Amino acid sequence: MIASAELLTVPEVMARLKISRTAVYDLIRTRQLASITLGRARRIPAHALDHLINTRLEQEAA
Repeated sequence: MIASAELLTVPEVMARLKISRTAVYDLIRTRQLASITLGRARRIPAHALDHLINTRLEQEAA
């Protein structure tokens, strides 16, 4: 378990990936991007975003 993971908001992920809100929620819905819910707020651990990017890079290189 990661004790001090940076948590990103959906708008922060949108800005980092330069994609729409719908695209971020599609990644979450299809379990390509891990997230947690705190109350009504959705948060994405920064390491989950890094994992998504690295996985996509590996897929593109193959």
